Amino acid sequence: MTTQNLLVELFVEELPPKALKKLGDAFATGLFEQLKAQGLTSGDTVVTPYASPRRLAAHISHIWLKADDKPVQIKLMPVAVGLNAEGQPTPALIKKLTALGADLDLHDPAAVLAALQRAVDGKAEVLFYNSVVTGATLDVGLQKALDEAIAKLPIPKVMTYQLETDCALPGWSSVHFVRPAHGLVALHGAAVVPVKTLGLTAGRTTQGHRFEAAQPVLELAHADVYADTLRTQGAVIASFAERKAEIARQLAAAAAQVGNGCRPIEDDALLDEVTALVERPNVLVCQFEAEFLEVPQECLILTMKANQKYFPLLDAHGKLTNQFLVVSNISPADASAVIGGNERVVRPRLADAKFFFDQDRKKTLESRIPGLAKVVYHNKLGTQGQRAERVRAIAHGIVQQWSLATVPFTLDDKDHFDVLDSKVQQAALLAKTDLLTDMVGEFPELQGIMGGYYARHEGLRDGVAIAIEDHYKPRFAGDALPRNHTGTVLALADKLETLIGLFGIGQLPTGDKDPFALRRHALGVIRILTENQLPLELPALLGVAVDAFGDLIEPPTHTVLDFMLDRLAVSLREQGYSAQEVDAVLALRPTRMSDVAQRLAAVRAFAALPEAPALAAANKRVGNILKKADAEVEPFVNVDLLQEAAEAALSAALLHVAPEADAALARGDYTANLKALAALKAPVDAFFDQVMVNAPDPVLKANRLGLLAKLHLAMNRVADLSRLAA
Repeated sequence: MTTQNLLVELFVEELPPKALKKLGDAFATGLFEQLKAQGLTSGDTVVTPYASPRRLAAHISHIWLKADDKPVQIKLMPVAVGLNAEGQPTPALIKKLTALGADLDLHDPAAVLAALQRAVDGKAEVLFYNSVVTGATLDVGLQKALDEAIAKLPIPKVMTYQLETDCALPGWSSVHFVRPAHGLVALHGAAVVPVKTLGLTAGRTTQGHRFEAAQPVLELAHADVYADTLRTQGAVIASFAERKAEIARQLAAAAAQVGNGCRPIEDDALLDEVTALVERPNVLVCQFEAEFLEVPQECLILTMKANQKYFPLLDAHGKLTNQFLVVSNISPADASAVIGGNERVVRPRLADAKFFFDQDRKKTLESRIPGLAKVVYHNKLGTQGQRAERVRAIAHGIVQQWSLATVPFTLDDKDHFDVLDSKVQQAALLAKTDLLTDMVGEFPELQGIMGGYYARHEGLRDGVAIAIEDHYKPRFAGDALPRNHTGTVLALADKLETLIGLFGIGQLPTGDKDPFALRRHALGVIRILTENQLPLELPALLGVAVDAFGDLIEPPTHTVLDFMLDRLAVSLREQGYSAQEVDAVLALRPTRMSDVAQRLAAVRAFAALPEAPALAAANKRVGNILKKADAEVEPFVNVDLLQEAAEAALSAALLHVAPEADAALARGDYTANLKALAALKAPVDAFFDQVMVNAPDPVLKANRLGLLAKLHLAMNRVADLSRLAA
């Protein structure tokens, strides 16, 4: 018996474009996994998913017509339960075998005993029944796989529709699926596999492009001709990946044809969505009136992308041009009607954007401040106006913290921080006012960006305008940080206000649900502090934010700090640091995010030393000893009580190493701090080999515990080295 390739296709009405790729991959993967679980695949099986606006399909190679039979051993029960004193089957055993459908004459004790096997399992002797499971046939196995794959599809919203029943009694049946399904293909090689789903029976016919297929119905002679038949006769590129690559190629070619270094805007999500909207793409160049370019390009780009699924063209300097690319689903000989239609459709959208922009500029941002008092931010946290006041208070506190951390502090520094505070206060009050503009009302994604434009139009200081524009940054992973100090402070204040406020009213993220993007806000604070190397203490910043809320919330400082350190741990592991390295550094709960990277580098350098494993293990042992002490141990040693040579040597080594390590720590050289500890390996090893810590004499024991506490303190200034122990 040889394998054949399998083709399964569901032909449906237009699928939701944003979900198409995920649906296609899930359909193919679900079929494969179920067929594999039933033994119908081989080691050479390859899965190829297909997904177009009107079809989900999968080509799965090397599928058996029937799976091999499999011997199985079934555990029954202890011998003492299954056999009586005479060694004969008990009623309990017969009942169990009956339930299993054992192919035995259960009335013949000799036949039953011959089919059983006795073996020791744990402490008891147990009876096992050896049987053979007949391998699944493809028609049964594919039916099960198809049912499972459809049931597990990540459908964003299920539709219910009616099908006329095919039974003797007239009537209608309800079907639940993402879109109404109209065809099912299931081919194993050239043979149809008789499976059914969604009220459909499998055949070998499908349909091509709605308008450009060579014929309305396409007959598939073999599973392997699916993609070629659709391409040549159906005018459809069935593969999502191939269609996406073809669109990207045509976009680049069309931009090159326009010239002047033009390029289509890069947006993978838009490319995926357009790929899910067309079956045979045809990219066309369109244009709009140049006068619309007076509107901020972010507005024009967003309306073209979000509303029309167009690809705006940027020039060599990244500036928007008045040309754009359309991905059409038809390829007429004369495309002028398609081009003209798209140009007519986009014009009102751009006119709306220009109208919003012109109207918004008739009112200043400052004049909109009172209106924030009428916009509810959260029913437990008040209005956007109250929020703006809290952000302003937090921003002022951040500037104060920054000035206090600047050492040495000069008069020039004072002037700088006074000016910074003035800019931050102004920006904080104006930052949310663009929420009241028509443009942001139409395109919420432009909040902050439009505030920056309107601030510059009013002639506000450029630092303030940039801060208003940047205070949401970083908006997502990999996004740029605020570009100036004013924006940096305002972004920190805005994110801290969100974190403290929502944690303070119990709105914590749960599982995958994070409706207020608190994880993103936490990582944003960490990135700003870390990448800007700001000399600010995170607990102090959280305290400033808590103070801004007064009695409105319960202070959640420690909870938020734990949450942020957890997010930092995840981020560091994603950056390539090992779990041990991250745990070692974060175990000390560092308060200054700007030096976490240096601590990690120091831990990595220390771990590479030959002395590291022994010192890490010793540090873990010391920590355990100190935890078991009757009371908290002070790091103090009375040298007159050092009786053993090994403890005296360790004390002397500490007196020599500790000042060197502390000096390195004071100048921020964490690597030198940890490397200095390498000199302690020999005296630490000798101490544990030759000295009894829990001496009978309580005074001697206390002194030795004090020596270990002093060692523990010296070794764990940069990181908890015990976390590096195997």
